[in-house]
Amino acid sequence: MACGRPQATAVYRVAKFARQFGIPVVADGGIQNVGHILKALSLGASTVMMGSLLAGTTESPGEYFYHEGQRLKRYRGMGSLDAMEKGDAAGKRYYSEGDKVKVAQGVSGTVVDKGTVKKFLDYLKTGIQHGLQDIGSKSIAELTTGVDSGFIRFEKRTASAQLEGGVHGLVSYEKRLFS
Repeated sequence: MACGRPQATAVYRVAKFARQFGIPVVADGGIQNVGHILKALSLGASTVMMGSLLAGTTESPGEYFYHEGQRLKRYRGMGSLDAMEKGDAAGKRYYSEGDKVKVAQGVSGTVVDKGTVKKFLDYLKTGIQHGLQDIGSKSIAELTTGVDSGFIRFEKRTASAQLEGGVHGLVSYEKRLFS
């Protein structure tokens, strides 16, 4: 159930308004990688929700299993019907505990094993540091100020520019996020 506002625009406008009152903003939904974290922080979010991003770590709930030689873990998003029907915090979060008909606002599925959360958080921290370095900011505060002032701007890239900027010219490759 979306309300029709793109995530980045929503974070930016809400954060801009909330900053007037000293209220922190949590970017919630759709965070899939380090780049998304950096974008949310640059747009004014104080922090980000990373439920699906941290799913698959050793410490996250769910059972591991193997499928076609790959170690996977079951994932249940808080807005999924599985979570709401279980009757725990998900129903309260979406105000649906008394509803006869539950409407999914998330999904259940499987994610690849990501190892221990400690190593994965180190990877995310280092990725944010590299992102700040690439942008030319020394801190998240400097990044946010730069975006607000217009000194740092977002660039719209076409699909072909994204394709050209990715891995190309290889018969095959392996993408490992961290070691």
